[in-house]
Amino acid sequence: MTQTFASATRTRLDWQSKLVLLAVVPAAATDVAFRGQWWVARQWQTAVWALGISALLGLITWKLRAATAAASAAGAIITASLIFSTLSFPYEPWHTGLVPVLAVSLVAFAATRVGRTKKERLGTAEARQGRAAAQIAANLGIAALAASEFTQAWAADRGWFAHATLAEPLFTAALAALAEAAADTVSSELGQVFGGRPRLILGFRAVEPGEDGAVSWAGTLAGVAAAAAIAGVGTWALRGGSAMFAISWAGGVAGLFLDSLLGATLERRGWLNNDAVNFLSTAGAAAAALGFLAVAR
Repeated sequence: MTQTFASATRTRLDWQSKLVLLAVVPAAATDVAFRGQWWVARQWQTAVWALGISALLGLITWKLRAATAAASAAGAIITASLIFSTLSFPYEPWHTGLVPVLAVSLVAFAATRVGRTKKERLGTAEARQGRAAAQIAANLGIAALAASEFTQAWAADRGWFAHATLAEPLFTAALAALAEAAADTVSSELGQVFGGRPRLILGFRAVEPGEDGAVSWAGTLAGVAAAAAIAGVGTWALRGGSAMFAISWAGGVAGLFLDSLLGATLERRGWLNNDAVNFLSTAGAAAAALGFLAVAR
């Protein structure tokens, strides 16, 4: 009966997953079109490389069954948007948003396969065909939106860049969102395997592994470590300094705890589905990073 209720709740909240897709993919595709056109007019090789690498990453993801065909396409669009948003001349693929996105993908792929037999026994293993398009958009979309050309133009009009005393604000926010996405996946996947009996983040009542809002010490520490890894890799790729690393890591960890709070409250009550929770958590991580930047100025 519990599984039937959970299935009915997911179906009832499918509109939230569609809304996440609509909020992310068209905006990312538009950003790619504008950026790509600009680079084609000035240095077409850069546009070809950026689009080609993104398409190749999407194809590999699909072939590895880490995501569905639609999800792989959505991931390729988001990756291309992040590459175009963060590249500079001369073009170096390893100094763009490609690197932290690739790191998040690898970390998530590895984490979902650790202890898969146990997860299948618990009924919490990820589907064999991989992640759906809405899951990809929920985890990576905020990073693309934060770093997009349109967001940068909006922020520049308000003098964000002229008065910034730390690393690029929007790139730091985007990196925090990616750090949260990795932290959430790692904490959930490894916590189920190594964390023992988890507890709700509110009230600390013992619950079954995989329940919304459930946390464990092992899972939380693994998530914090994953956030640090993505923040470190991303800071190097984006040529940031210690401020970018510290603030994106802190933002990612803040988003991780927000994810658990949303899971223990709104998701458990059937008001939000998992895609909405992930989207809001990455948004919270980005917002926290911007807040930390404001305080540090």
